Amino acid sequence: MQASTAEPIKLREGSPWTGLWTVVAKEMADYLTSVRMVILELIIVLTAAGTVFSASESLRQFAGQDQFLFLRLFTAARDPLPAFAGFLGFLVPLLAIALAFDTVNGEFNQRTMSKLLAQPIYRDALLLGKFLAGLFTLALVLATIMLLIIGMGILRLGVPPSGEEVARILWFLLATIFFGGIWLALALLFSILFRQAATAALASIAVWLFFTIFWGIVASLLAQTLRPTPLGALQIQEVLAQAQLELTLNRLSPNTLYAESILAILNPETRALGFVLPSQLQGAVLGTPLPLGQSLLLTWPHLTGLVAATIALFAIGYILFQRQEIRA
Repeated sequence: MQASTAEPIKLREGSPWTGLWTVVAKEMADYLTSVRMVILELIIVLTAAGTVFSASESLRQFAGQDQFLFLRLFTAARDPLPAFAGFLGFLVPLLAIALAFDTVNGEFNQRTMSKLLAQPIYRDALLLGKFLAGLFTLALVLATIMLLIIGMGILRLGVPPSGEEVARILWFLLATIFFGGIWLALALLFSILFRQAATAALASIAVWLFFTIFWGIVASLLAQTLRPTPLGALQIQEVLAQAQLELTLNRLSPNTLYAESILAILNPETRALGFVLPSQLQGAVLGTPLPLGQSLLLTWPHLTGLVAATIALFAIGYILFQRQEIRA
């Protein structure tokens, strides 16, 4: 019998994460020094300063009377500016998309991807390093803005935040980071799918606009179609079932998950997210703030959803990137 001449499969040597932190450091340096990031940071900082200054004007008279006065800096709105938390729901996705829409296809267009992978860096470390660099950059920018708001609040209100307020602000920061992580992972996914950076950016913004503007309309129409209520009939159970289905569909949107989670975190008086019947309020002491632990239990499914969506989108992009053909 003739001996087989097939070459044995060569396994990868070393850890697949070799060079991970080198990629993270290099990408973060690029992000933080790019003109794109400087412009976006200035927009967010000016927005934060304007909203906090406006909110503090109306809150100074309550100094010493409200035990959660610092939290009102993030949720209080004063015409013509909305609350800072509302601004973040609009600006954070744009910041995340701007960080990642050309992360992978930019390397292909500049013909540097094959040179990168010729180094002792596996695809695993390269893609995860780029994603972590974007997430760390986003976290750094948001943490700096939160500290800026706290500093401005101390100067404007004349009182420091309490320990529970600081803890709630930290959880608010964590929720905002993972909310941005969803759009970061989505932009990274489109950067892998499309070789043109403009196409990836437009696709990411289109998905963001869909969930921001149109998903509420789609959820309402789907709820009316799937759980119709008889015309002229006042059957409260069917009406509640339709409303609950619409709320469930709305919660498929990252915007809804984020909005409800920060509502429970920044507003301790929030006792429920969703529909509450009058019979369910019997025995409840209304107006009494919940402790932080109870607020976290209330919003824990939303925070889990934000983290799970971030991991799922990155995992899809990871699989697609591993299957791509890379030529010199």
